[in-house]
Amino acid sequence: MRTTFLILSIFLAHNAFTQLTYQNLFVDYDSAIVYKNLKLIPIKWKPSGGGAAAVMPDMMSFGQALQQGMITVQERGTSSVENVHWLSLYNNSNKNIYVSSGEVVAGGRQDRIVTRDTIIAARSGRVDLPVMCVEEERWSEKDKKFVYQQMANTHLRKTLDLGKNQVLIWQEISRQLEAGKIKNKTLAYLSRQQDKNYTALQMEYWNFFQKKFYRKVRSDSNIVGMVCMTSDKIIGSDIFAASNLFYGQLQPMLMGYIEEAIVFGGSCSVADVQVRKYLDQFLKDEKQQAEFVKKNGKLFKAGGVVYHITTY
Repeated sequence: MRTTFLILSIFLAHNAFTQLTYQNLFVDYDSAIVYKNLKLIPIKWKPSGGGAAAVMPDMMSFGQALQQGMITVQERGTSSVENVHWLSLYNNSNKNIYVSSGEVVAGGRQDRIVTRDTIIAARSGRVDLPVMCVEEERWSEKDKKFVYQQMANTHLRKTLDLGKNQVLIWQEISRQLEAGKIKNKTLAYLSRQQDKNYTALQMEYWNFFQKKFYRKVRSDSNIVGMVCMTSDKIIGSDIFAASNLFYGQLQPMLMGYIEEAIVFGGSCSVADVQVRKYLDQFLKDEKQQAEFVKKNGKLFKAGGVVYHITTY
């Protein structure tokens, strides 16, 4: 693991990809994408910041790796509930796997949400991954195969990242299920996916944004992040150290933001000046960034390099 961080850190430092601030980043207000309740503004790497955005060809997202069978996820140990906050991840591939807090997997003895960002080194074998439960009333004697789902919506991600408390996670899920009048015996966060009308609308959003990102914006490999808003609120931002990290996480991230916009949002009325004021709080310099994110999000840093910033 230390070797992996060292190699990546040297690569990034050599290419000047060490600061996720205005020094290297450009917020492309003119390329904003809007569909129904959700508005996204791309965040790009400046050409003057050292050329094109970094690419980590040996890095793959957790969702991509699990869906392609490059890794496996299993319950840790026996059926004892003492292992509920851990899963065992086996990476026998030649790729380093980037895992983000807020990612949800369904199956096992109960559905789980990852609690912190981490990089799983290539061919590292078993690594224990910290998780929390997002299905309070199920603990099966037999495992189900774990299936990757998506990023949680920002209400739940914020509860996770700022609270780090299982009871608070269950309370937030219960509140969302009750507000949506969603009935489910196991109090599963993912039970909303059983609503065909909801999933159809979610895919309608995704298909629109997918076309924008992969047909038009994808040709611009400098995109490393985005800031998202709905109704009169900015609901969050995610910024990465490399463009392929961003695109690897794009679908699960967007699914979470789409869910937020559908469930909690409305027609967007956020002006660019509001977005600029929000971003100024953590993109001007690294010291200010660390202070803001400590209270309003999370920052994943390894080997002196910031790989991922999330704010709410």
